Amino acid sequence: MALPHARPGQVIDLFPTHNAAGISVSHALFKSDQLELIQLVLPAGKGLPVHSVPGEITVQCLNGRIDFAINGRSRFIRAGQLLHVEGGVPHSLLAVEDASALLTIVFTRP
Repeated sequence: MALPHARPGQVIDLFPTHNAAGISVSHALFKSDQLELIQLVLPAGKGLPVHSVPGEITVQCLNGRIDFAINGRSRFIRAGQLLHVEGGVPHSLLAVEDASALLTIVFTRP
């Protein structure tokens, strides 16, 4: 089943959403040819392994605290802080405590 994305002009709620079992889940909020917004919901101790994306990203921590590693070097971000990462740079993240974040990916044009 495809996840629904917001339409232009639609208001998006950034509070974590829950599935049928009452568990908070990450989901895509919006996607176009040039941009994607994803709400990450990470329980403490969970994260994403080392990876990279071709386009630039920003990660804005909405609540909690996240250990964001860029090229193996940790940077801790907390609610109200934003981090920018250039495209193609290896990175990973781990929730130090229950956290949610707004991830923005800028897609490069060929």
